Amino acid sequence: MAFYDGVTERLGFMKKLTPAELKKLGTLRLSDLIQGEIGRARVRVAALEKRYPSATTKELAQRLVDEKKSLAGMVGGVSGVFGLISLPADLTFMAYLQLILLTDVATLYKANLKTDRARGELLDLFGYANGLGPLHRSGPKVLGKLAALLLTKGGMSTLGRAMPLVAAPITAYLNNQHIQMVGEQAVRFYEGFDKAHAKARTARRKAASGE
Repeated sequence: MAFYDGVTERLGFMKKLTPAELKKLGTLRLSDLIQGEIGRARVRVAALEKRYPSATTKELAQRLVDEKKSLAGMVGGVSGVFGLISLPADLTFMAYLQLILLTDVATLYKANLKTDRARGELLDLFGYANGLGPLHRSGPKVLGKLAALLLTKGGMSTLGRAMPLVAAPITAYLNNQHIQMVGEQAVRFYEGFDKAHAKARTARRKAASGE
């Protein structure tokens, strides 16, 4: 069952690599993208928790990262063949994939992404992970402009993209490594978030019981 779920997910993401779908992705508002993924993220996280019932939250988070790394490497392998021509499209899709990963990790750690504050924290996390700084208030509002900012700021490495064929494995590797780095930053952030909320819950229970 897990195998077929993985294949379905890959096919779904591959469909988004067509010019028409990438154009649609580019016009998506970041906040709308995150809100639209909340329900799907809950389904993905629930399926993962069911598949690995004894895994810790941190272990489950790494599995979410690994799933997105697989997709990122696949995209890099395809786009690397076409060299610099495909760079804007690759960055659009990579930005999209990172935001999906961050939504999944935030959902795993029980962050309430229906609030403006939580979505803002997620966007700022994306910005810091890509060397852009906080995005919540002054950053791009749509995915296409975010990808353009990544290109102009050099937030993602472009090594080897001018060398078609030879660049394909390099691009796949770079995409893979970048997703891992973003995932690790997300886990560090939401681990702290989780611990802070656990302390607050403990404090409230103690106050309620008069301890």
